[in-house]
Amino acid sequence: MKKVITLILFAFALSFSSTLSAQDKSYRDGSVWQVGFIKLNANMTVDYLNNLKNNWRAIHEEAVKQGVIVSYKILYGAAANPEDWDVMLMTEYKSLAAIEGADEKYEAISKKIVGGEDAVKKLNESRVSMRTIYGGKLLKEVVYK
Repeated sequence: MKKVITLILFAFALSFSSTLSAQDKSYRDGSVWQVGFIKLNANMTVDYLNNLKNNWRAIHEEAVKQGVIVSYKILYGAAANPEDWDVMLMTEYKSLAAIEGADEKYEAISKKIVGGEDAVKKLNESRVSMRTIYGGKLLKEVVYK
């Protein structure tokens, strides 16, 4: 019985995959976006956005100049409800492969912009009082043919 069920599942999976491969995709994968969702603490909007300007933005500007990333965006909007985020941080990479090894490059850029490890640690600690990180996603852009 177990063998019959396995055979049926295998046949189903095979027919499903052949149906998918027979379809012509009208799109291709574009660039890859790393997206972070932030909830700001009460009365911290100006402080946090200024902090991003002086550090996060400066680091990302240098990353663009060095070709580590394609672009970046900071989006801000009022939360729709008490559990919602209000800042979205977006970083665009050319591809998934471009993300590989980017950590080392970012560390070097951070050291150049912010200072040594102690300065980076202090910066990160200062942000803790301003916000809560709600999470993040890695997304592929859809580009239609």
